[in-house]
Amino acid sequence: MLKNKLIRCHICEATNIDKGGEVRCRRCNEKIHTYKNISFHKTLAFLITAIILYIPANVYPILVTKKFGVVNESTILGGVMHLWEAGSYPVALIILFASVFVPILKFIFIIYLLISTKYNVKSSIVDKHKLFYITEVIGSWSMVDVFVVSILSVLIHFSAVEIIPGMGATAFALMVFFTMLSALSFDTRLIKR
Repeated sequence: MLKNKLIRCHICEATNIDKGGEVRCRRCNEKIHTYKNISFHKTLAFLITAIILYIPANVYPILVTKKFGVVNESTILGGVMHLWEAGSYPVALIILFASVFVPILKFIFIIYLLISTKYNVKSSIVDKHKLFYITEVIGSWSMVDVFVVSILSVLIHFSAVEIIPGMGATAFALMVFFTMLSALSFDTRLIKR
């Protein structure tokens, strides 16, 4: 009986007692919203935005190198192939995994969580929570490409060589940002047996 009267604060995660009407958090004094559909729709909107941004992130160049007046543009997969051909196998595999497979896995995991909450898919509640936790943990690995491009563009300042982040880097950073927002806006209260 008491379980139904408890409500979680979406800001500080404190558990509060739902007395009906407007409920304010006992810890941070924020208004607590009990509308679970808002979380579902926000998560879905952020996820769709991230999926749309994933396309230009992989089509447009992520790195533009100007060397002695010659412009060389490289996409994520082009950079992975270049690193593989140069013999940097571990770096190529890390970037391939972090920049291509991790975002796709996050998309699949969040889509599964949304479908399972919308249509009451019968699976273990513990497994759904583990899947959500994995989605949050692997999120930071998606930024490896953006870190590499930003480090290269800051460190290399030769007069004959210039490294500039391309349009793909911006799209990729925004895609990672919206994927993280999607995972953060997902309300775990939606997970049911």
